[in-house]
Amino acid sequence: MTTLRRRATLLAATVVLAGCTGQPILANPPQAFPTVPPAPPAPAPPADPIPVVLPRDDGPHDRLTEWWYYTGHLATAGGRRFGFEAVIFRAERGDVPITWASHLALSDESGKRFLYGQRSEVGPQVDRSPRGPDGATTGFDLAVGGPASPGLDGRIDPTATPWRLAGANGSDRIEAALSATEASVGGGVAGPLSFGLDLALETTKPPALHDGDGWIEFGRAGGSYYYSRTRLAVEGELTLGQEVFPVTGIAWFDHQWGDFISVGGGGWDWFAINLDDGRDLTISVVREVSGDPVLQYGTLIAADGSVRHLGASDFSVEPGASWLSLRTQRRYPIEWTIERAIEVPLSLRATVDDQELDTRATTGVVYYEGSHDVRGDQGSALVTGQAYVEITRYGP
Repeated sequence: MTTLRRRATLLAATVVLAGCTGQPILANPPQAFPTVPPAPPAPAPPADPIPVVLPRDDGPHDRLTEWWYYTGHLATAGGRRFGFEAVIFRAERGDVPITWASHLALSDESGKRFLYGQRSEVGPQVDRSPRGPDGATTGFDLAVGGPASPGLDGRIDPTATPWRLAGANGSDRIEAALSATEASVGGGVAGPLSFGLDLALETTKPPALHDGDGWIEFGRAGGSYYYSRTRLAVEGELTLGQEVFPVTGIAWFDHQWGDFISVGGGGWDWFAINLDDGRDLTISVVREVSGDPVLQYGTLIAADGSVRHLGASDFSVEPGASWLSLRTQRRYPIEWTIERAIEVPLSLRATVDDQELDTRATTGVVYYEGSHDVRGDQGSALVTGQAYVEITRYGP
């Protein structure tokens, strides 16, 4: 695989959503809460790259930037459909205590509405990851917004339920609830509405180590470790207002960490596609300020877990119809065509037009992270599926 890759690619271009503006991982400088103990001094990391070893590397690392990122598609037995995003970011910046940010979003595809929230917290108390006798992590267990945490940013009710992401070797948990007062709305929702996720996830494929060994070289920008679990079976409960829905579905998990700086500044388009025939496809296009692509990359994961890496000449991505956010005056494509990545062209369409997140309070950016339907047909060949699409830097 060539160098400079996906969210890795994506990351080098942005540094946790905010990096292409030159800002730190969080939009606002973290406050030094006097009651939060500073993180212990970290030992000097070994020279990169070193082998990615799981589940050790599922856990947190002493690096500048790291994230654990889920997107997924859920459905009730009656066919009501939802999409979700759950992510926790981690940042180390000099002598400042470790800083965290988290985003949680729900796309009610049947109801055509979108809800999301964001949190930030300072201090090592977020990390409850298990460790073995040698002190190495054996997975991750992270909770942002715990009751009366000394490191909360002041916007969270001290009685709020923590947003928890935990897992090891692809056996994961998502436990997160958002109150109506904490929620932001989109997709035509008349007012804020609470929602929550209580999900168990089990991987059905081996992890995909990007660039073959999970190390992505950025040249002068540094480098990053990066792997994905592209198809996790999901089962659990989803709460929306006063309703509780048993749900099943599939999810995509990305984990990335490293010491890197930003390159480029025009934003990116990222696609995580789960086809109904068992194949998974991820594609990234990173743009310069001019809008010209500076990095393009893809990975096709077969139903049996085997991986084929795609270079810029192996696919094309074209936006179609767009949607204008009246809140931010940004215009986002909500239709896409991807050609040559597989045997038929793929057409993607957002399940809800408004899936925009304004997270300037925690990560300094406005971005679009949306669930899409996928269809491809040519002659007698027909493929269908679902996707998540993440795009930034459209409009002012």
